[in-house]
Amino acid sequence: MVCPSLCTQRTFLDAQKAVIEDFAMNKNKKEREFYSLDVGDSTFTVLKRYQNLRPIGSGAQGIVCSAYDQNLERNVAIKKLSRPFQNQTHAKRAYRELVLMKCVNHKNIIGLLNVFTPQKSLEEFQDVYLVMELMDANLCQVIQMELDHERLSYLLYQTLCGIKHLHAAGIIHRDLKPSNIVVKSDCTLKILDFGLARTAATGLLMTPYVVTRYYRAPEVILGMGYQANVDIWSVGCILAEMVRHKILFPGRDYIDQWNKVIEQLGTPTQDFLMKLNQSVRTYVENRPRYAGYSFEKLFPDVLFPADSDHNKLKASQARDLLSKMLVIDASKRISVDEALQHPYINVWYDPAEVEAPPPRILEKQLDEREHTVEEWKAQGFPKANLQGKNLKKYFLLQKTTRFWF
Repeated sequence: MVCPSLCTQRTFLDAQKAVIEDFAMNKNKKEREFYSLDVGDSTFTVLKRYQNLRPIGSGAQGIVCSAYDQNLERNVAIKKLSRPFQNQTHAKRAYRELVLMKCVNHKNIIGLLNVFTPQKSLEEFQDVYLVMELMDANLCQVIQMELDHERLSYLLYQTLCGIKHLHAAGIIHRDLKPSNIVVKSDCTLKILDFGLARTAATGLLMTPYVVTRYYRAPEVILGMGYQANVDIWSVGCILAEMVRHKILFPGRDYIDQWNKVIEQLGTPTQDFLMKLNQSVRTYVENRPRYAGYSFEKLFPDVLFPADSDHNKLKASQARDLLSKMLVIDASKRISVDEALQHPYINVWYDPAEVEAPPPRILEKQLDEREHTVEEWKAQGFPKANLQGKNLKKYFLLQKTTRFWF
């Protein structure tokens, strides 16, 4: 009788040998499979299956091009991560985005179609390309449009469905903003960019260096640590921007950001201030006190579209939702589940969308231990260097052996 542990070891060695053989076989094909072209200030080196590249956006985390995928016979978006291995922070962010995009599967979260690198070895590994679904625009462009209540409500509903899917797996997005939410002309919506997303940990003081400043929740600004409903504040800021057609809290820096918040919403209660550490509390208490404005004053009826006869959606409902999302004290802020049940949102409620199975993300996949840049590269290279059948084989190998990914 063969020992079960020996059988497992043989299975692992066979799978490992197959992966190594695939590496060697694919290595010689690399130069024939790729071509290069300049895109703005960057050079894209992509698989020949991707043609007609055109730049469609750029940001701190990378440059995005549209392209035509000859294999899938469809248009796609290709994101070249910006200098992913320049330091530990960038390397960790690139790895985290790749892991999360591979694991999540929801209609309101952008889908990962492929991942590749043109480099042939771990030593050369520098570039990571993510191939995703192509959408028509991001919310930055939509914000300038005059939307009726149906469209406003439906866009919010889809955003909340995507967030709930992440929160169900203990993932906080942490970087929700108009440029990270994309839409199609039929009003379908998807959330993207997971470079700053991380698993939630009750009581853990998380880094404040998240989220574009305008959409940062008070608990982030004040260094309090935060939980899942930090994303709800960001959604409230986005809704406010869609109604006002301008940024709600356009702070120049952290201090100015806090001032913009309290000038409009008012100085928080003493109960909230007592949750701050001593030095932060002293600073906040020494600021001028503001009474703030009512939400009727901040968001008068004139800013909203006409009330909807079809779905009975009203400005008063949208304003009430804003008042529950934009709450300085996170313990009193609405949750994603409560937001989905709000009258302005629940007209679209579909259990198949709201209660979709959460992504299966093993704790080790988003391990918060620190690694050197070279160690992060070693974690990411096999996933960026394998495609299709080989990629599936690699993931099977990792699951079998309980590796880090």
